[in-house]
Amino acid sequence: MKNGFDNEKYLSLQSEKIRERIGQFGKLYLEFGGKLFDDYHAARVLPGFAPDGKVKLLLQLADQAEIVIAINAADIEKNKVRGDIGITYDLDVLRLIDAFRATDLYVGSVVLTQFCGQSAAVAFQSRLEALGVTVYRHYPIEGYPSDVERIVSDDGYGKNDFIETARPLVVVTAPGPGSGKMATCLSQLYHEHKRGVDAGYAKFETFPIWNLPLKHPVNIAYEAATADLKDVNMIDPFHLEAYGVTAVNYNRDVEVFPVLTAIFTEIYGSCSYKSPTDMGVNMAGYCIVDDEACRAAARQEIIRRYYGESCANRQGLTDGSSTYKCRLLMNQAGVSEADRFVVAHALEKATATGQPAAALELPNGAIVTGKTTPLLGASAALLLNALKALGGIHDDMHLISPIVIEPIQALKLKHLGNHNPRLHSDEILIALSICAATNPTAELALRQLPKLRGCEAHSSVILSSVDSATYRKLGINLTCEPQYQTKKLFHR
Repeated sequence: MKNGFDNEKYLSLQSEKIRERIGQFGKLYLEFGGKLFDDYHAARVLPGFAPDGKVKLLLQLADQAEIVIAINAADIEKNKVRGDIGITYDLDVLRLIDAFRATDLYVGSVVLTQFCGQSAAVAFQSRLEALGVTVYRHYPIEGYPSDVERIVSDDGYGKNDFIETARPLVVVTAPGPGSGKMATCLSQLYHEHKRGVDAGYAKFETFPIWNLPLKHPVNIAYEAATADLKDVNMIDPFHLEAYGVTAVNYNRDVEVFPVLTAIFTEIYGSCSYKSPTDMGVNMAGYCIVDDEACRAAARQEIIRRYYGESCANRQGLTDGSSTYKCRLLMNQAGVSEADRFVVAHALEKATATGQPAAALELPNGAIVTGKTTPLLGASAALLLNALKALGGIHDDMHLISPIVIEPIQALKLKHLGNHNPRLHSDEILIALSICAATNPTAELALRQLPKLRGCEAHSSVILSSVDSATYRKLGINLTCEPQYQTKKLFHR
Protein backbone atom coordinates (compact mmCIF):
# COMPACT_ATOMS: atom_id res chain seq x y z
CA MET A 1 0.00 0.00 0.00
CA LYS A 2 1.31 3.40 -0.98
CA ASN A 3 1.98 5.76 1.94
CA GLY A 4 -0.28 8.78 2.09
CA PHE A 5 0.41 10.09 5.60
CA ASP A 6 3.44 11.70 7.29
CA ASN A 7 3.44 10.23 10.79
CA GLU A 8 6.46 12.14 12.09
CA LYS A 9 4.91 15.46 11.10
CA TYR A 10 1.68 14.41 12.78
CA LEU A 11 3.33 13.59 16.09
CA SER A 12 5.26 16.85 16.03
CA LEU A 13 2.19 19.01 15.32
CA GLN A 14 -0.02 17.14 17.79
CA SER A 15 2.59 17.36 20.53
CA GLU A 16 2.95 21.09 20.03
CA LYS A 17 -0.79 21.69 20.18
CA ILE A 18 -1.27 19.57 23.30
CA ARG A 19 1.44 21.47 25.13
CA GLU A 20 -0.31 24.72 24.18
CA ARG A 21 -3.54 23.43 25.74
CA ILE A 22 -1.80 22.31 28.90
CA GLY A 23 -0.36 25.79 29.20
CA GLN A 24 -3.86 27.31 29.25
CA PHE A 25 -4.93 25.47 32.43
CA GLY A 26 -3.40 24.41 35.71
CA LYS A 27 -5.06 21.02 35.30
CA LEU A 28 -6.20 19.54 32.00
CA TYR A 29 -8.59 16.69 31.26
CA LEU A 30 -7.58 15.38 27.85
CA GLU A 31 -10.08 13.11 26.14
CA PHE A 32 -8.04 10.65 24.09
CA GLY A 33 -10.16 9.26 21.26
CA GLY A 34 -9.22 6.27 19.16
CA LYS A 35 -6.85 3.52 20.20
CA LEU A 36 -3.59 4.48 21.88
CA PHE A 37 -1.45 1.40 21.37
CA ASP A 38 -3.06 -0.15 18.33
CA ASP A 39 -5.06 2.28 16.23
CA TYR A 40 -5.31 -0.03 13.25
CA HIS A 41 -8.31 1.78 11.82
CA ALA A 42 -6.23 4.94 11.45
CA ALA A 43 -3.34 2.90 10.03
CA ARG A 44 -5.64 1.36 7.42
CA VAL A 45 -7.31 4.56 6.21
CA LEU A 46 -4.20 6.77 6.53
CA PRO A 47 -1.39 4.60 5.12
CA GLY A 48 1.76 5.63 6.96
CA PHE A 49 0.03 6.28 10.28
CA ALA A 50 1.81 4.34 13.05
CA PRO A 51 -0.67 2.30 15.14
CA ASP A 52 1.26 3.04 18.36
CA GLY A 53 2.26 6.61 17.50
CA LYS A 54 -0.10 8.28 19.96
CA VAL A 55 1.26 6.47 22.98
CA LYS A 56 4.78 7.53 21.98
CA LEU A 57 3.56 11.09 22.04
CA LEU A 58 2.02 10.57 25.46
CA LEU A 59 5.27 9.15 26.81
CA GLN A 60 6.82 12.58 26.35
CA LEU A 61 4.45 13.77 29.09
CA ALA A 62 4.65 10.66 31.25
CA ASP A 63 5.77 12.45 34.42
CA GLN A 64 2.73 14.77 34.26
CA ALA A 65 0.11 12.31 33.01
CA GLU A 66 -2.39 10.08 34.75
CA ILE A 67 -4.62 7.64 32.86
CA VAL A 68 -8.32 7.12 33.55
CA ILE A 69 -9.99 4.35 31.53
CA ALA A 70 -13.72 4.69 30.85
CA ILE A 71 -15.91 1.74 29.90
CA ASN A 72 -19.65 1.79 29.26
CA ALA A 73 -21.40 -0.60 31.67
CA ALA A 74 -23.86 -1.53 28.90
CA ASP A 75 -20.95 -2.68 26.73
CA ILE A 76 -19.80 -4.98 29.54
CA GLU A 77 -23.31 -6.38 29.86
CA LYS A 78 -23.61 -7.22 26.16
CA ASN A 79 -20.01 -8.49 25.82
CA LYS A 80 -19.15 -5.93 23.17
CA VAL A 81 -16.10 -7.02 21.17
CA ARG A 82 -13.29 -4.96 19.67
CA GLY A 83 -13.44 -6.07 16.06
CA ASP A 84 -9.78 -5.39 15.34
CA ILE A 85 -8.32 -7.64 18.03
CA GLY A 86 -11.30 -9.85 18.82
CA ILE A 87 -11.61 -9.41 22.59
CA THR A 88 -14.41 -7.96 24.70
CA TYR A 89 -14.22 -4.40 26.01
CA ASP A 90 -13.87 -5.49 29.64
CA LEU A 91 -10.92 -7.73 28.81
CA ASP A 92 -9.43 -4.91 26.77
CA VAL A 93 -9.48 -2.70 29.87
CA LEU A 94 -7.24 -5.24 31.60
CA ARG A 95 -5.01 -5.41 28.53
CA LEU A 96 -4.76 -1.61 28.40
CA ILE A 97 -3.83 -1.37 32.07
CA ASP A 98 -1.03 -3.90 31.53
CA ALA A 99 0.14 -2.07 28.40
CA PHE A 100 0.21 1.33 30.13
CA ARG A 101 2.07 -0.05 33.12
CA ALA A 102 4.60 -1.73 30.83
CA THR A 103 5.48 1.70 29.41
CA ASP A 104 5.58 3.33 32.88
CA LEU A 105 2.39 5.34 32.26
CA TYR A 106 0.38 5.67 35.45
CA VAL A 107 -3.17 4.29 35.43
CA GLY A 108 -5.09 5.96 38.26
CA SER A 109 -8.50 4.33 37.94
CA VAL A 110 -11.31 2.87 35.85
CA VAL A 111 -14.76 4.48 35.60
CA LEU A 112 -17.91 2.55 34.73
CA THR A 113 -20.08 4.95 32.71
CA GLN A 114 -23.84 4.66 32.16
CA PHE A 115 -23.95 2.44 35.23
CA CYS A 116 -27.43 1.35 36.29
CA GLY A 117 -26.81 -1.84 38.22
CA GLN A 118 -25.82 -4.15 35.34
CA SER A 119 -24.82 -7.44 36.94
CA ALA A 120 -21.89 -7.99 34.57
CA ALA A 121 -20.58 -4.50 35.37
CA VAL A 122 -20.86 -5.14 39.10
CA ALA A 123 -18.92 -8.38 38.67
CA PHE A 124 -16.27 -6.60 36.60
CA GLN A 125 -15.88 -3.91 39.27
CA SER A 126 -15.33 -6.60 41.88
CA ARG A 127 -12.74 -8.24 39.66
CA LEU A 128 -10.87 -4.96 39.16
CA GLU A 129 -10.91 -4.10 42.84
CA ALA A 130 -9.63 -7.57 43.69
CA LEU A 131 -6.71 -6.78 41.35
CA GLY A 132 -6.02 -3.54 43.19
CA VAL A 133 -7.58 -1.18 40.62
CA THR A 134 -9.67 1.74 41.88
CA VAL A 135 -13.14 1.87 40.26
CA TYR A 136 -15.69 4.69 40.08
CA ARG A 137 -19.26 4.83 38.78
CA HIS A 138 -20.98 7.39 36.58
CA TYR A 139 -24.72 7.20 36.01
CA PRO A 140 -27.24 7.97 33.23
CA ILE A 141 -28.66 11.50 33.47
CA GLU A 142 -32.29 12.10 32.60
CA GLY A 143 -32.64 14.58 29.74
CA TYR A 144 -29.02 14.21 28.56
CA PRO A 145 -27.77 16.07 26.55
CA SER A 146 -30.56 18.64 26.11
CA ASP A 147 -31.50 19.44 29.73
CA VAL A 148 -28.41 21.47 30.54
CA GLU A 149 -29.77 22.83 33.81
CA ARG A 150 -30.32 19.34 35.18
CA ILE A 151 -27.01 18.00 33.81
CA VAL A 152 -24.94 20.76 35.40
CA SER A 153 -26.39 20.24 38.88
CA ASP A 154 -26.24 17.94 41.86
CA ASP A 155 -28.98 15.84 40.21
CA GLY A 156 -26.82 15.42 37.10
CA TYR A 157 -23.05 15.29 37.20
CA GLY A 158 -23.29 15.75 40.95
CA LYS A 159 -24.56 12.17 41.34
CA ASN A 160 -21.44 10.75 39.70
CA ASP A 161 -18.50 9.61 41.76
CA PHE A 162 -15.67 12.15 41.80
CA ILE A 163 -12.57 10.52 40.34
CA GLU A 164 -9.60 11.26 42.58
CA THR A 165 -6.61 12.30 40.48
CA ALA A 166 -3.14 13.47 41.47
CA ARG A 167 -1.45 14.78 38.32
CA PRO A 168 -1.91 17.92 36.20
CA LEU A 169 -2.68 16.03 32.96
CA VAL A 170 -5.53 13.51 33.19
CA VAL A 171 -5.86 11.44 30.04
CA VAL A 172 -9.29 9.84 29.69
CA THR A 173 -9.25 6.93 27.24
CA ALA A 174 -11.38 3.85 26.56
CA PRO A 175 -11.48 0.48 24.76
CA GLY A 176 -13.56 1.98 21.96
CA PRO A 177 -16.09 4.64 20.90
CA GLY A 178 -19.26 5.27 22.88
CA SER A 179 -17.54 4.58 26.20
CA GLY A 180 -18.35 7.97 27.75
CA LYS A 181 -14.97 9.67 27.64
CA MET A 182 -16.30 13.19 27.08
CA ALA A 183 -19.04 12.84 29.70
CA THR A 184 -16.40 11.65 32.17
CA CYS A 185 -14.29 14.75 31.50
CA LEU A 186 -17.25 17.12 31.83
CA SER A 187 -18.38 15.47 35.05
CA GLN A 188 -14.90 15.94 36.45
CA LEU A 189 -14.89 19.64 35.52
CA TYR A 190 -18.11 20.08 37.47
CA HIS A 191 -16.73 18.27 40.54
CA GLU A 192 -13.36 20.06 40.36
CA HIS A 193 -15.16 23.41 40.30
CA LYS A 194 -17.19 22.41 43.38
CA ARG A 195 -13.84 21.80 45.08
CA GLY A 196 -12.41 25.14 43.99
CA VAL A 197 -10.24 23.84 41.14
CA ASP A 198 -10.65 25.45 37.70
CA ALA A 199 -9.64 22.57 35.45
CA GLY A 200 -9.68 22.63 31.65
CA TYR A 201 -10.70 20.26 28.91
CA ALA A 202 -9.41 19.37 25.46
CA LYS A 203 -10.03 16.57 23.02
CA PHE A 204 -7.45 14.47 21.18
CA GLU A 205 -9.30 12.59 18.48
CA THR A 206 -8.28 11.65 14.97
CA PHE A 207 -11.69 11.18 13.33
CA PRO A 208 -13.60 12.66 11.73
CA ILE A 209 -10.87 14.89 10.30
CA TRP A 210 -12.32 18.37 10.62
CA ASN A 211 -10.59 19.99 7.64
CA LEU A 212 -11.39 17.25 5.12
CA PRO A 213 -14.69 17.40 3.17
CA LEU A 214 -17.72 15.88 4.87
CA LYS A 215 -17.98 13.14 2.24
CA HIS A 216 -14.26 12.45 1.95
CA PRO A 217 -13.80 8.64 2.04
CA VAL A 218 -11.63 8.92 5.18
CA ASN A 219 -14.50 10.57 7.04
CA ILE A 220 -17.07 8.17 5.60
CA ALA A 221 -14.87 5.28 6.79
CA TYR A 222 -15.06 6.66 10.33
CA GLU A 223 -18.85 6.67 10.10
CA ALA A 224 -18.73 3.05 8.93
CA ALA A 225 -16.45 2.15 11.84
CA THR A 226 -19.02 3.53 14.30
CA ALA A 227 -22.12 2.29 12.47
CA ASP A 228 -23.30 0.40 15.56
CA LEU A 229 -23.26 3.68 17.52
CA LYS A 230 -25.33 5.40 14.84
CA ASP A 231 -22.84 8.27 14.74
CA VAL A 232 -23.32 10.76 11.94
CA ASN A 233 -20.66 13.09 10.55
CA MET A 234 -21.97 16.61 10.11
CA ILE A 235 -20.91 20.17 9.48
CA ASP A 236 -20.17 21.87 12.81
CA PRO A 237 -22.84 24.63 12.92
CA PHE A 238 -21.16 26.42 15.84
CA HIS A 239 -17.84 26.64 13.98
CA LEU A 240 -19.52 27.85 10.82
CA GLU A 241 -21.37 30.57 12.73
CA ALA A 242 -18.34 31.68 14.76
CA TYR A 243 -15.71 31.70 12.01
CA GLY A 244 -17.50 31.31 8.70
CA VAL A 245 -15.39 28.19 8.12
CA THR A 246 -16.79 24.76 7.26
CA ALA A 247 -15.54 22.08 9.64
CA VAL A 248 -16.57 18.45 10.03
CA ASN A 249 -17.51 16.99 13.40
CA TYR A 250 -19.92 14.32 14.52
CA ASN A 251 -23.33 14.44 16.09
CA ARG A 252 -22.47 13.51 19.68
CA ASP A 253 -19.90 16.30 19.99
CA VAL A 254 -22.30 18.81 18.47
CA GLU A 255 -25.13 17.69 20.74
CA VAL A 256 -23.05 17.92 23.91
CA PHE A 257 -21.43 21.27 23.09
CA PRO A 258 -24.10 23.33 24.92
CA VAL A 259 -23.32 21.27 28.03
CA LEU A 260 -19.63 22.08 27.74
CA THR A 261 -20.46 25.75 27.19
CA ALA A 262 -22.65 25.80 30.30
CA ILE A 263 -19.95 24.19 32.44
CA PHE A 264 -17.22 26.53 31.25
CA THR A 265 -19.49 29.52 31.72
CA GLU A 266 -20.18 28.48 35.29
CA ILE A 267 -16.47 28.00 35.98
CA TYR A 268 -14.93 30.93 34.13
CA GLY A 269 -17.86 33.23 33.43
CA SER A 270 -17.50 32.43 29.72
CA CYS A 271 -16.58 29.55 27.43
CA SER A 272 -13.18 29.72 25.73
CA TYR A 273 -14.39 27.39 22.98
CA LYS A 274 -16.72 28.70 20.30
CA SER A 275 -17.37 25.30 18.68
CA PRO A 276 -16.92 21.55 19.18
CA THR A 277 -14.12 21.74 16.61
CA ASP A 278 -12.34 24.25 18.83
CA MET A 279 -12.29 21.62 21.58
CA GLY A 280 -10.23 19.27 19.47
CA VAL A 281 -6.52 18.90 18.91
CA ASN A 282 -6.56 17.30 15.49
CA MET A 283 -3.73 17.98 13.05
CA ALA A 284 -4.14 14.81 10.98
CA GLY A 285 -5.56 16.65 7.98
CA TYR A 286 -2.34 18.67 7.68
CA CYS A 287 -0.26 15.49 7.47
CA ILE A 288 -1.88 13.82 4.46
CA VAL A 289 0.78 13.83 1.77
CA ASP A 290 -1.05 11.74 -0.83
CA ASP A 291 -4.79 12.34 -0.79
CA GLU A 292 -5.59 9.74 -3.45
CA ALA A 293 -3.71 7.02 -1.56
CA CYS A 294 -5.76 7.79 1.56
CA ARG A 295 -8.99 7.90 -0.44
CA ALA A 296 -8.27 4.49 -1.95
CA ALA A 297 -7.38 2.99 1.44
CA ALA A 298 -10.52 4.45 3.05
CA ARG A 299 -12.77 3.08 0.31
CA GLN A 300 -11.43 -0.41 1.02
CA GLU A 301 -12.06 0.09 4.73
CA ILE A 302 -15.70 1.00 4.07
CA ILE A 303 -16.18 -2.25 2.16
CA ARG A 304 -14.45 -4.22 4.91
CA ARG A 305 -16.74 -2.65 7.51
CA TYR A 306 -19.77 -3.64 5.42
CA TYR A 307 -18.63 -7.26 5.32
CA GLY A 308 -17.86 -7.19 9.04
CA GLU A 309 -21.33 -5.91 9.92
CA SER A 310 -22.94 -8.38 7.50
CA CYS A 311 -21.18 -11.30 9.21
CA ALA A 312 -22.09 -9.97 12.66
CA ASN A 313 -25.72 -9.82 11.55
CA ARG A 314 -25.56 -13.39 10.20
CA GLN A 315 -24.12 -14.52 13.54
CA GLY A 316 -27.01 -12.87 15.39
CA LEU A 317 -24.82 -10.25 17.05
CA THR A 318 -26.63 -7.24 15.54
CA ASP A 319 -30.12 -6.36 14.33
CA GLY A 320 -29.03 -5.57 10.78
CA SER A 321 -29.31 -1.78 11.01
CA SER A 322 -25.52 -1.36 11.02
CA THR A 323 -25.27 -3.47 7.87
CA TYR A 324 -27.86 -1.28 6.19
CA LYS A 325 -26.02 1.87 7.22
CA CYS A 326 -22.71 0.55 5.88
CA ARG A 327 -24.42 -0.25 2.59
CA LEU A 328 -25.61 3.36 2.39
CA LEU A 329 -22.09 4.59 3.18
CA MET A 330 -20.70 2.39 0.39
CA ASN A 331 -23.13 4.08 -1.96
CA GLN A 332 -21.98 7.52 -0.73
CA ALA A 333 -18.36 6.56 -1.35
CA GLY A 334 -19.18 5.17 -4.78
CA VAL A 335 -17.93 1.65 -4.08
CA SER A 336 -19.36 -1.87 -4.10
CA GLU A 337 -18.20 -5.40 -3.31
CA ALA A 338 -16.75 -5.55 -6.82
CA ASP A 339 -14.13 -2.96 -5.80
CA ARG A 340 -12.65 -5.48 -3.38
CA PHE A 341 -10.81 -7.59 -5.92
CA VAL A 342 -10.18 -10.62 -3.71
CA VAL A 343 -13.93 -11.20 -3.35
CA ALA A 344 -14.52 -12.31 -6.94
CA HIS A 345 -11.47 -14.60 -6.89
CA ALA A 346 -12.58 -16.31 -3.66
CA LEU A 347 -16.11 -16.85 -4.94
CA GLU A 348 -14.91 -18.14 -8.32
CA LYS A 349 -12.65 -20.67 -6.58
CA ALA A 350 -15.50 -21.78 -4.32
CA THR A 351 -17.81 -22.24 -7.29
CA ALA A 352 -15.19 -24.19 -9.24
CA THR A 353 -14.42 -26.57 -6.35
CA GLY A 354 -17.84 -26.75 -4.71
CA GLN A 355 -16.12 -26.17 -1.35
CA PRO A 356 -15.19 -23.13 0.78
CA ALA A 357 -12.32 -21.15 -0.72
CA ALA A 358 -10.31 -18.02 -0.01
CA ALA A 359 -8.21 -15.51 -1.93
CA LEU A 360 -5.41 -13.11 -0.96
CA GLU A 361 -3.86 -10.16 -2.77
CA LEU A 362 -0.07 -10.05 -2.47
CA PRO A 363 1.89 -6.78 -2.12
CA ASN A 364 2.66 -6.83 -5.86
CA GLY A 365 -1.04 -7.11 -6.74
CA ALA A 366 -0.96 -10.79 -7.67
CA ILE A 367 -3.84 -12.95 -6.42
CA VAL A 368 -3.41 -16.36 -4.80
CA THR A 369 -6.22 -18.68 -3.76
CA GLY A 370 -6.71 -21.54 -1.36
CA LYS A 371 -9.23 -24.39 -1.56
CA THR A 372 -10.57 -26.89 0.94
CA THR A 373 -8.77 -30.26 0.86
CA PRO A 374 -8.94 -33.41 3.00
CA LEU A 375 -5.88 -32.14 4.88
CA LEU A 376 -6.37 -28.38 5.06
CA GLY A 377 -9.09 -25.80 5.44
CA ALA A 378 -9.18 -23.13 2.74
CA SER A 379 -7.69 -20.43 4.98
CA ALA A 380 -4.74 -22.68 5.94
CA ALA A 381 -4.16 -23.67 2.31
CA LEU A 382 -4.26 -20.00 1.31
CA LEU A 383 -1.50 -19.12 3.78
CA LEU A 384 0.77 -21.83 2.41
CA ASN A 385 0.10 -20.80 -1.19
CA ALA A 386 0.77 -17.13 -0.35
CA LEU A 387 4.07 -17.98 1.35
CA LYS A 388 5.10 -20.06 -1.66
CA ALA A 389 4.35 -17.18 -4.01
CA LEU A 390 6.22 -14.69 -1.86
CA GLY A 391 9.23 -16.98 -1.55
CA GLY A 392 9.34 -17.92 -5.24
CA ILE A 393 8.64 -21.56 -4.34
CA HIS A 394 7.02 -23.72 -7.02
CA ASP A 395 3.34 -24.29 -6.40
CA ASP A 396 3.60 -28.08 -6.73
CA MET A 397 6.19 -28.36 -3.97
CA HIS A 398 4.94 -29.65 -0.60
CA LEU A 399 6.14 -27.44 2.26
CA ILE A 400 4.71 -29.88 4.80
CA SER A 401 4.64 -33.60 4.11
CA PRO A 402 1.28 -35.36 4.54
CA ILE A 403 3.04 -37.72 6.96
CA VAL A 404 3.45 -34.70 9.28
CA ILE A 405 -0.14 -33.52 8.89
CA GLU A 406 -1.84 -36.89 9.35
CA PRO A 407 -0.66 -37.48 12.95
CA ILE A 408 -1.90 -34.00 13.87
CA GLN A 409 -5.30 -34.87 12.38
CA ALA A 410 -5.37 -38.12 14.36
CA LEU A 411 -4.58 -36.18 17.55
CA LYS A 412 -7.44 -33.75 16.89
CA LEU A 413 -10.00 -36.47 16.17
CA LYS A 414 -9.04 -39.23 18.59
CA HIS A 415 -7.82 -37.31 21.62
CA LEU A 416 -8.98 -33.68 21.48
CA GLY A 417 -12.59 -34.34 20.55
CA ASN A 418 -12.64 -32.39 17.28
CA HIS A 419 -14.95 -33.40 14.45
CA ASN A 420 -13.14 -31.52 11.68
CA PRO A 421 -9.86 -33.21 10.71
CA ARG A 422 -8.61 -30.34 8.56
CA LEU A 423 -5.84 -28.17 9.98
CA HIS A 424 -6.60 -24.58 10.93
CA SER A 425 -4.35 -21.66 10.03
CA ASP A 426 -2.52 -21.62 13.35
CA GLU A 427 -1.95 -25.38 13.26
CA ILE A 428 -0.50 -25.28 9.76
CA LEU A 429 1.91 -22.50 10.78
CA ILE A 430 3.09 -24.54 13.77
CA ALA A 431 3.60 -27.55 11.50
CA LEU A 432 5.49 -25.36 9.03
CA SER A 433 7.71 -24.06 11.85
CA ILE A 434 8.59 -27.61 12.87
CA CYS A 435 9.43 -28.55 9.29
CA ALA A 436 11.56 -25.41 8.91
CA ALA A 437 14.05 -26.84 11.41
CA THR A 438 15.17 -29.45 8.85
CA ASN A 439 13.72 -28.25 5.54
CA PRO A 440 15.34 -25.13 3.97
CA THR A 441 12.36 -24.60 1.67
CA ALA A 442 9.96 -24.56 4.60
CA GLU A 443 12.30 -22.17 6.39
CA LEU A 444 12.30 -19.91 3.29
CA ALA A 445 8.49 -19.91 3.29
CA LEU A 446 8.35 -19.08 7.00
CA ARG A 447 10.57 -16.03 6.45
CA GLN A 448 7.89 -14.56 4.17
CA LEU A 449 5.33 -14.15 6.98
CA PRO A 450 6.07 -10.44 7.64
CA LYS A 451 5.22 -9.67 4.01
CA LEU A 452 1.60 -10.68 4.62
CA ARG A 453 0.98 -7.68 6.88
CA GLY A 454 -1.40 -5.29 5.16
CA CYS A 455 -2.49 -7.81 2.52
CA GLU A 456 -6.19 -8.17 1.65
CA ALA A 457 -7.98 -11.53 1.94
CA HIS A 458 -11.51 -12.82 1.52
CA SER A 459 -13.21 -16.10 2.43
CA SER A 460 -16.31 -17.54 0.80
CA VAL A 461 -17.62 -18.52 4.26
CA ILE A 462 -17.37 -17.19 7.80
CA LEU A 463 -14.10 -18.48 9.23
CA SER A 464 -13.71 -19.98 12.66
CA SER A 465 -12.58 -17.67 15.44
CA VAL A 466 -9.21 -19.47 15.43
CA ASP A 467 -8.59 -18.79 11.74
CA SER A 468 -9.84 -15.20 11.97
CA ALA A 469 -7.59 -14.54 14.95
CA THR A 470 -4.55 -15.97 13.14
CA TYR A 471 -5.15 -13.74 10.12
CA ARG A 472 -5.60 -10.75 12.40
CA LYS A 473 -2.33 -11.45 14.22
CA LEU A 474 -0.54 -11.68 10.89
CA GLY A 475 -1.91 -8.25 9.98
CA ILE A 476 -4.02 -9.54 7.07
CA ASN A 477 -7.18 -7.53 6.38
CA LEU A 478 -9.73 -10.34 6.22
CA THR A 479 -13.36 -10.23 5.11
CA CYS A 480 -15.84 -13.10 4.80
CA GLU A 481 -19.08 -13.78 3.00
CA PRO A 482 -21.93 -13.69 5.54
CA GLN A 483 -22.66 -17.41 5.36
CA TYR A 484 -21.55 -20.56 7.13
CA GLN A 485 -19.95 -23.63 5.59
CA THR A 486 -22.71 -25.90 6.93
CA LYS A 487 -26.37 -25.57 7.88
CA LYS A 488 -25.71 -26.54 11.49
CA LEU A 489 -27.15 -24.30 14.17
CA PHE A 490 -24.01 -24.35 16.33
CA HIS A 491 -20.79 -22.95 14.93
CA ARG A 492 -17.44 -22.63 16.71
